[in-house]
Amino acid sequence: MSHIDELRNKVDEVTLEMIKLLKTRTDIAKEIGNIKKNLGLGITDQAREEQLRAKIISLCHDIGLDESIGTKFLNFLLTESVKIQSETKQTHLSVFLKAKALEEEGKKIIHMEVGEPDFSPPKIVKNALEEVYDKGFVKYGQAKGMPVFRTALAESVTKLYGTNTKPENIIVCPGARFAVYLAITTLLNAGDEIIVIEPAWPAYRECAQNSGIKVRSIKTTLESKWEPSVQQIADAINSNTKMIVLNYPNNPTGKILPPKLQDKIIEVVIKNDLYILSDEIYSQYTYNKEWKSILSYNYKKSIVTQSFSKSHSMTGFRIGFAITDSQIIDKMAKLQALCLTNVSEPMQYVALQALKADTSNNSINMKTRLNTVTQKAKAMKLDFVEPDGAMYLFVKLGNESFDATKFTNEALNFGLALAPGEAFGDYKNFIRISTGIEEKNLMEGMSLLKTVLDKK
Repeated sequence: MSHIDELRNKVDEVTLEMIKLLKTRTDIAKEIGNIKKNLGLGITDQAREEQLRAKIISLCHDIGLDESIGTKFLNFLLTESVKIQSETKQTHLSVFLKAKALEEEGKKIIHMEVGEPDFSPPKIVKNALEEVYDKGFVKYGQAKGMPVFRTALAESVTKLYGTNTKPENIIVCPGARFAVYLAITTLLNAGDEIIVIEPAWPAYRECAQNSGIKVRSIKTTLESKWEPSVQQIADAINSNTKMIVLNYPNNPTGKILPPKLQDKIIEVVIKNDLYILSDEIYSQYTYNKEWKSILSYNYKKSIVTQSFSKSHSMTGFRIGFAITDSQIIDKMAKLQALCLTNVSEPMQYVALQALKADTSNNSINMKTRLNTVTQKAKAMKLDFVEPDGAMYLFVKLGNESFDATKFTNEALNFGLALAPGEAFGDYKNFIRISTGIEEKNLMEGMSLLKTVLDKK
């Protein structure tokens, strides 16, 4: 046997031993997850992870292993543990599916769990659906989107935010969710880290974990008015950190960052050369004049995602887009072409026409609904921070031991669908209330909420 074969056999032995150890570690992680669930503890223990990270770095120095390899391997292990321990989490979508199943059985359900406006799309959309066939927008197209649509989007963005956005800075996607996925997947690699400020829409975490990317959570609190500190963000950054996710107005809290705090956060991000993924899908539902787009900073490594789902109430059309540097667009377009060739041309044409519509009434109506639910929640003496925008209330229902997930299941029996707080981070005693339905149903839903709470 040659020397190279001997070495290969040793590599095989070490690899097989690593797999055995991985199985042992996975079993232990499952056991820890079950204990955490029974005790009502959060999945991630940031302090514990930092202690282990320091030990790994020290060991790498002692044995002469590249620190970046050691920490990336650690991030892979931590991400797998989080996946295992997150399997039983209930989200707004799982509640939605349960609610739909009950509706099929004939039960009436008030839907306050999903973020879907019940407004009709602009009337121009109906006409566009009728004419798209004759216009010939029914073929394969460019992965980045139809040139005429990207041009119109660039002009609209420039007008709204005072930027100098060009068509090459736009990619059209099947919903903002896919734009988020493209940005995370194409710009980060397995073992890298992404910072997510929680509470947060669960898709950021899920997209990252699906690609083997470690999520470093920054937990904000109701007591701090859902504001992260600059120090929290600075402390979360290390050599593996590549991106931070911002989402303002926030889902689920409706929070908008004070301008000075946002400025300081952006300073830290730029200093550390991180990507910024700014999900601004709720920008039309802003009721605080302090909000400003991340585009206003003119930072080359920022990616802003937008959609027609909320502003134009076109959730089923699956049209979103991202705005960023042209080189980043090129990377995203390659993966999009691989996954789906191009976004449906008929839907792009319809959205192009929808750009011409005045949707300001949607913003006015949503603000009215949000005010209605806010006043009702105040009368019920619920604990929450009054939202600056978006279409949600994020409400605390009890102390740390209160099981809001169990509560949402009980509420379903009364005909009320709510989103459990654990879907958005370590917020097991919170619920998210969506104001996407008409006021009459909102009032009925809040009355049902009071009924269920009174029985606790």
